[in-house]
Amino acid sequence: MDARDPELKKELSATLQARKDLGADYESELVDSFMDKVAARVDSHVEQRVRRELAQQQTSFARADRRPIGPPSPNPRFARYGFAGVTLVLAIPLSAIGAVQAGAGGLFITWAGIVGVNVAQSVTGLFTRDRQETAKDDWS
Repeated sequence: MDARDPELKKELSATLQARKDLGADYESELVDSFMDKVAARVDSHVEQRVRRELAQQQTSFARADRRPIGPPSPNPRFARYGFAGVTLVLAIPLSAIGAVQAGAGGLFITWAGIVGVNVAQSVTGLFTRDRQETAKDDWS
């Protein structure tokens, strides 16, 4: 935005003329109206500049064949092994509780639950990976 914007100059002239015609009683309303127009003008220029910068960044990322900067995608291998590790750590006290409370049957039920949770998480991970690969293929 140029400091000598002819459109804003016309708006200022019109505001000053209106102040002469209406008197000092309406001065604050006229100034507010003019400032709203200036703010809208500044906002539109800022928005144009932001769009231009984003377009330049997207173009540079496309040229460099990189993804834009954002939160890192979680490593699915770490998440899968991390979940298994947590369930194995929790299996120790759960096994003790199951064995003490219900004997061998309780121990068997506890381990069946632990294995079931890990299998369910593994199967969910397979479907999630398939969807991610399909989404990548759609955008390629």
